[in-house]
Amino acid sequence: MAAAPPASIPRHLAVIMDGNGRWAERRKRPRAIGHRAGARAVNVCIDFCLDKGIGALTLFAFSSENWGRPEEEVGALMKLFLNALEREVDELHRRGVRVRFIGNRERFAAPIRERMDNAEALTAGNTRLHLSIAASYGGRQDIARAARALAADVAAGRLRADDIDEAAVAAKMALADLPAPDLFIRTGGDHRISNFLLWQLAYTELWFTETLWPDLDAALLQEALDDFAGRERRFGLTGAQIAKGPQQSTESTAA
Repeated sequence: MAAAPPASIPRHLAVIMDGNGRWAERRKRPRAIGHRAGARAVNVCIDFCLDKGIGALTLFAFSSENWGRPEEEVGALMKLFLNALEREVDELHRRGVRVRFIGNRERFAAPIRERMDNAEALTAGNTRLHLSIAASYGGRQDIARAARALAADVAAGRLRADDIDEAAVAAKMALADLPAPDLFIRTGGDHRISNFLLWQLAYTELWFTETLWPDLDAALLQEALDDFAGRERRFGLTGAQIAKGPQQSTESTAA
């Protein structure tokens, strides 16, 4: 990853892109139109991160629970996802963006899985922005997968149960090679994290907006960054301790 940005700029931004369906409904259009408009907002967010020197961006594109949505909407989302993979990846690669997907990709059709694999392979060496797409992803699912991996290590004799600590769990989680998100943004007006990065968001600053995702612009993202820059991040310490200078703690190294 590139050199560290100023402290006022998050190293890692996590986003729940909410409000596509309501955006379309307010215009009396099919929900699929809202998802299409939301795809354009993704490019706004990527452009902003590249401009500000934010090193990592994780977008919640499709949750493990979203498979339960109406079949027509899921089908439209899958078509949009496939088209985006065909259309955008070469340009992202040209701009130095590394693309990867977290979640249970086995639920996707083979053509989508193939394009996911191809996008990851093509962009694997890029370091300007680490773009992670959470698709068929759930935070509880992520923790359960890490627990299974640790259990397998214990069963195989590679690890003692007594040696399992927070660092061991963190190493098995999705995004283990990235710093935890510094800032979380959710559009659409809901004030919850909806099973997104449950482990990784432990000390993340949360920012919510009523703005629907397709209406996202750089000014709104800058508003979130300005708010973030004014916050005191204590990681379990006191304000006085923070004022004295950098402190080392389990939380601060993990967040």
